[in-house]
Amino acid sequence: MTDRAVVFIDGNNWFHGLGNALVEDRARLCYKKISQKLIGPREWIATRYYIGQVDQKSNPTFYANQRSFLAGLESTDTRISFHLGRIESRKSDNLAAKELQRYLGALTTKIDPTVFAELNEIAKRHRDAKVFVEKAVDVFLAVDLVTMAARNDYDCAYILSADGDFTPAIEFVRSLGKKVFAASPLVGAQIAKAVNSFIPLRKPWFSDCYK
Repeated sequence: MTDRAVVFIDGNNWFHGLGNALVEDRARLCYKKISQKLIGPREWIATRYYIGQVDQKSNPTFYANQRSFLAGLESTDTRISFHLGRIESRKSDNLAAKELQRYLGALTTKIDPTVFAELNEIAKRHRDAKVFVEKAVDVFLAVDLVTMAARNDYDCAYILSADGDFTPAIEFVRSLGKKVFAASPLVGAQIAKAVNSFIPLRKPWFSDCYK
């Protein structure tokens, strides 16, 4: 029998990997073509895209763009689905702003008072930065990877990520007799050691994977 394959996509890691590889028109990539090209002669069962959900109130434009992308993703093929984690905002120290304040405070050379005041105001304004952190997505993917293997839903798993945090889940899935492959434009030394094979993807690989 032909091996049944499921593709698991770590959306954030994958998206940044594409950018790192200078893959153009990332929004136009066809995940049906990507999935089928990756698995080759195996039977394509499903592709599951995991990503943190953008909050509509905090960023309406980003929210609308994400919803449009996800709707297009699902409409491509019934075997493609998306699975949402969370995105949380956190305060973070802006080290550059703090360093600028320290520099201005220790400055012995006179500079224009207006320039000094403006630089100091910029440093104060950006001293406390807000960053957005994706939560639960990696756990969600790892749990599904393991659960679906235990249910015998697939014979081979393809993880589109270079994140080494998936290593324990991969090792357990392989202990069940499943094959696991990872593919990414990024280097993933730790995950590469855990999978059956790591597939490095470069920009030319995507040339026939557009809608």
